[in-house]
Amino acid sequence: MNKELIFKGVGTALITPTNERGIDYENLEKLIEFQIKEGINSLIIAGTTGEGATLSDSEHRELFRFSKEKIRGRVPMVAGVGSNDTSYACELTRFACEIGVDGLLAVTPYYNKATQRGLVESYKAIAKASNKPIILYNVPSRTGVNIEPETYLELSKVDNIVGIKEANGNLAKIMDTFELVGDKLHIYSGNDDEIVPFLSLGGMGVISVISNILPKETVRMCDAFFEGKIEESKALQLKYIPFIRALFSEVNPIPIKSAMAKIGYCENFLRLPLCTMDKKKEEKMFDIMKELKII
Repeated sequence: MNKELIFKGVGTALITPTNERGIDYENLEKLIEFQIKEGINSLIIAGTTGEGATLSDSEHRELFRFSKEKIRGRVPMVAGVGSNDTSYACELTRFACEIGVDGLLAVTPYYNKATQRGLVESYKAIAKASNKPIILYNVPSRTGVNIEPETYLELSKVDNIVGIKEANGNLAKIMDTFELVGDKLHIYSGNDDEIVPFLSLGGMGVISVISNILPKETVRMCDAFFEGKIEESKALQLKYIPFIRALFSEVNPIPIKSAMAKIGYCENFLRLPLCTMDKKKEEKMFDIMKELKII
């Protein structure tokens, strides 16, 4: 494959610590240091888990700038630039490229329900605005539109579109995508409960939620697979399935923010329309965290 590889292994879809005053940069810096110390392979800033959809333009830009400064090139930084307004996605893309991020993550336009041709044209516009490699992000449960395997094939012809974060949860479609473009685009799991299945098909890793709290363990799951230690990798996947289910018992990032607040990495604060976690589900998640000795 001649496409640029931004990272292999685990990219954490980093939460954005917030409070009533705005972005909590003090805790964000602590999170960045924690992730890098634990051996993460990449950091994704202002994705879905980072609540990019509710950041103002000035917050988005300052978050990129601050994160780039604190990461200091120690791991690749991928900036979430997706929007339901392609022109704004292009603006964010140009800004992110100007400050020197390593790559971009571009979610499909949400709410608009674009056609497949509309997706192609939108992504081509973002690619034209960028001098950095781009990972396409498909999460139809949130956006209302699915990138079809044939659309990936068409987009693989664009030089700086290099990868896919696939979170459609449809195994048949995922297999079709690997068959069509697995040798043309780097494919990452977008779901933590599918890491090992993706790796077994030739995936490059995962863009992960659970790695916010368990970076070292998630990296080990991927590394073990790459080292040929399949049983170890599989055992780690199965070990953390109950916690992964808990982290998605309500819409992401509600549970992961609760979990991270529990261990002191942020306030349990989300921007409306997201709100804090149902108490019964939260207690069940905390019980699982105790069993895993996370708390």
